[in-house]
Amino acid sequence: MTYDIKYAESQSRGELLLRTFFGLIYMYIPHAFILFFLGLWGAILGFISFWIILFTGRYPQSFFEYQVKLIRWQARLSARQLNLIDGYPAFGLDSVDEKVIVDIPYPEKLSRGMLLVKAFFGWLYVAIPHGFVLFFLALGAYVVLFLGWWIILFTGKLPVGFHNYLVGVLRWGQRVNLYLANMTDEYPPFSLS
Repeated sequence: MTYDIKYAESQSRGELLLRTFFGLIYMYIPHAFILFFLGLWGAILGFISFWIILFTGRYPQSFFEYQVKLIRWQARLSARQLNLIDGYPAFGLDSVDEKVIVDIPYPEKLSRGMLLVKAFFGWLYVAIPHGFVLFFLALGAYVVLFLGWWIILFTGKLPVGFHNYLVGVLRWGQRVNLYLANMTDEYPPFSLS
């Protein structure tokens, strides 16, 4: 999986303030409203895919492509929410953003046994250990986000280390989601890279 958000050499202080004070109204609510319904459809496709994988060992390619497009849209919005890049995230499943790169290879074959192991024990060997670590990484992300906001306000750019940390947390969480959503059989590594 490739999940990257290009580092912005400079950022607009005006956009930072606009996102902070009015982002809920003009950015997050419109996107969240549409993503809620698209996410419901994605959950239905994920449920159907579970049964198809169980019987055929393959994730339906059109369902997989829909899920990847949904993940890309969510990544575009997250990049702006975390002040990683400027600009308004594009609406639409087919929209592209050259600053946000998400590429998830289609698995030709998935293990039926692993599917059942994930369904019955995924919470034990994936959700608990990764969730524990991600909880503390998310706490750190809030601190980085807060400090980064002030740094962008005064200097016009986010430090590279802050950027890499926030992108790493997003990447890690996405790898766990892909594994639990049966889109890959590769166990997610405990890594920000």
